[in-house]
Amino acid sequence: MSDDQELAHNVRAALAGAGDIREVKMFGGIGFMLNGNLIAAASRRGLLLRVGKDRQGEALAQSGARQMVMRGRTMEGYVYVDPSALNNQRVQNWLRLAVAHVQTLPPKTKGKSKQRKGKRK
Repeated sequence: MSDDQELAHNVRAALAGAGDIREVKMFGGIGFMLNGNLIAAASRRGLLLRVGKDRQGEALAQSGARQMVMRGRTMEGYVYVDPSALNNQRVQNWLRLAVAHVQTLPPKTKGKSKQRKGKRK
């Protein structure tokens, strides 16, 4: 893929009809949420996908995929795919894998944010 905007466009197209999709700015790009759960994020670094722990080995065996590492910590169930390993068909294939996992998760409800523990004023 040539740039992050083209990647985001291809992700939008691949997720059309997948359900309640919402876009959120995150990870230096655009995160795509299904029923409140992160499915993927498109940025200049590539495509972040939530594939689940049970499918992570399968995902990492594919060309261009690597484990997601955030602040030195490996994030289980998530992979990054390098932009050079992506084209329209590969984006669709990757998103099928991610959607299949995220559809098994319970929807997140919009509610009050959790209160922080500690002293109250």
